[in-house]
Amino acid sequence: MELKDIIREYKNRYQLNNEQIAERFHVSKNTVARWLRGEVRSLQDETAYNISQVLGYDIQMLLQGKAITMHRPILGYAKAGYDLFLEENFLGNEVISPDEYEKGDFFLKVVGDSMINDGIVDGGLVYVKKTECLNNGEIGVFSYDEEVTIKRFFKEDDGYLLKASNANCQDLFFSFKDAKEKHLKIIGKVLFSKNYM
Repeated sequence: MELKDIIREYKNRYQLNNEQIAERFHVSKNTVARWLRGEVRSLQDETAYNISQVLGYDIQMLLQGKAITMHRPILGYAKAGYDLFLEENFLGNEVISPDEYEKGDFFLKVVGDSMINDGIVDGGLVYVKKTECLNNGEIGVFSYDEEVTIKRFFKEDDGYLLKASNANCQDLFFSFKDAKEKHLKIIGKVLFSKNYM
């Protein structure tokens, strides 16, 4: 991949102008314009470092045609069931593709099988994008009364339904009043799961 392609992809993904890119990478607008025209094919070490810090991967490796690996943290446990406190403990890092890196924020380790029919299994990992909003039918990570669960979200006329995909597990329902009293909160949206079996 060439430098101009990397910069163009970054510019388009975040809908930035040359001045904004220049600020983020600590270079001039003219330098960004030269990159985009393909006039520059290599980078000084300091510039490469600045760009790598913003992108989250080693740009020099990519420019040399080498495979790059990216990581997201595994921040703790979430129960695909009930009654487990989300322990905000760093459990390590998980390798992820550059495309996936941009889409989410962290992994959680799954405990329980209430979402097994959606491919979320005990001992697996879920990749989560931080958000406070979900659409009906999306799978999310929720906290309430210091507990965390993974469920499919539905907003109903009288409250919120957190639905399990395993018929042997009960769904959770919170009236709007209960949701407020129990501090129901959406932590994030589950993008996908990784299962090591």
